[in-house]
Amino acid sequence: MDNPLIIALDFANRQEVESFLHPFNGEQLFLKVGMELFYQEGPGIVHYLKDSGHRIFLDLKLHDIPNTVKSAMKGLAKLECDLVNVHAAGGKEMMSAAIEGLEAGTVAGRKRPACIAVTQLTSTSEEQMKKEQLISVSLEQSVLHYASLTKEAGLDGVVCSAWEALSIQEALGNTFYKVTPGIRMEKDHSGDQKRIATPEFARNAGVTSIVVGRSITRSNDPVRSYEKWMEAWRSVQV
Repeated sequence: MDNPLIIALDFANRQEVESFLHPFNGEQLFLKVGMELFYQEGPGIVHYLKDSGHRIFLDLKLHDIPNTVKSAMKGLAKLECDLVNVHAAGGKEMMSAAIEGLEAGTVAGRKRPACIAVTQLTSTSEEQMKKEQLISVSLEQSVLHYASLTKEAGLDGVVCSAWEALSIQEALGNTFYKVTPGIRMEKDHSGDQKRIATPEFARNAGVTSIVVGRSITRSNDPVRSYEKWMEAWRSVQV
């Protein structure tokens, strides 16, 4: 991915999105549209952002039987997003079906959207995973297992925390995407995230792209905040 910073548009509607983007003066950004915004605004929000020149990560985390996911991805492919995702817990057959759907729905001559799989949510602790999911191995082992299944299914990468990224890179190679939420500056509160890390740590751990939301979207000066995050990723003095 040519942009290491994905901004999470955690807004309720298009009007809020437009207000946030206005100060950027048409700069091309990589933006994440999640469930909250997509379910309120529908495909129109994606069309608006694409028409404005932005790259889009459509974060809907599909998790259903293979045929349903295949059909859904065939439809989502028509939105021409740059990145989409599923839950790895849906299994290898479901993930392979997602790729089949994307390929079937992509216009001839165009590149299909990249597809990644969520391993374990960054809001999940190891204790919680073991107690609620009845997974007995360590959190890192669980994430690496899901990542391996994801690659076997033909996907392009995973969503993981920065703490598992290095192990994934060592096992699955540099070209396998590792997209990481739960990134905070040292002074920031963790919020509802548990496995958090700084942008410098994430970059050094081999993360491909970081996802940042409120630290930018709720800032009094979102453009400067965005610049600071980019500088932090590059380890430039801020």
